[in-house]
Amino acid sequence: MSLVSRIRGRRGASGFGYASTAEEVTDGLQLHGQNILITGVNSGLGAESARVLALRGANILGAARTEDKAIQACRELGPSALPFACELSEPSSVRACVTAVKEALQARGTKLDVIMCNAGIMALPKRQIRHGHELQFLTNHLGHFVLVTGLLDQLSERGRVVMLSSAAHDFAPRGGIYFNDLTLERYYLPWLAYGQSKLANLLFARALARRFSGTQRVANALHPGVIETSLMRHMGTFTQTAIALTNKLLWKTVGEGAATQCYVAVHPAVASINGEYFVNSNIARPSRFGRDDALAEKLWQVSERIVATL
Repeated sequence: MSLVSRIRGRRGASGFGYASTAEEVTDGLQLHGQNILITGVNSGLGAESARVLALRGANILGAARTEDKAIQACRELGPSALPFACELSEPSSVRACVTAVKEALQARGTKLDVIMCNAGIMALPKRQIRHGHELQFLTNHLGHFVLVTGLLDQLSERGRVVMLSSAAHDFAPRGGIYFNDLTLERYYLPWLAYGQSKLANLLFARALARRFSGTQRVANALHPGVIETSLMRHMGTFTQTAIALTNKLLWKTVGEGAATQCYVAVHPAVASINGEYFVNSNIARPSRFGRDDALAEKLWQVSERIVATL
């Protein structure tokens, strides 16, 4: 527990707060028979979420960038864990993952209870383009868009979709999202591009929640907190050194960081909460762009057109 965790130990309406851990927010829950798909299962918050949810009895479907990484991660989770390759920046890999997950579920005669979109990349120092799109937007948003929409028919009647956004969604550009990527090309800033992708995650959850209206399915987004994970691998040496020096004083542990996504994924108190944004395992208020339903709907429509061409 960091110094900040001790200072900010106050709990919210949920009974949990800044310093709560993934084990704490799932304490006493019996998840036997539940099938939970997690992207980025091989490291950081994805690995900790998978460990804790498997500890509570869930069957983990673990997706990682390569099959080897997924296999290695699932080996630690027990015989019911299933590995899947899913490189989110490669549409063919994501679609192959969708097909493989469907086949695995059909073989088991079951459905998905949770899709946890955890994986991502952050603050690339230079603008990178793949398949004609900025790499953070492609990986963090479009990859998960293809995955989730491809698996909606496999989601159980009370299924949940959990999108990892970030407080960095507030760093998004003017207007929220540059649908014309040429604007971002002229004024590329690492945190601007990352913020745009995290805003897209939040808005995707919001648009999906509207489509779940009238059902028992829910979609929510969250900010996990600031945690030192491999997500920060693209930062410079000076920044990484500063992070290492201040980590134990100022930042959440991985267990604390994984708490909110585990809470949103499986806690009974969230079963009927739809279209919200969570921070420290409590409902919070996102930026004005994060509350913009018209922007969320435009993003959905544009995303559909983009993925149809990939």
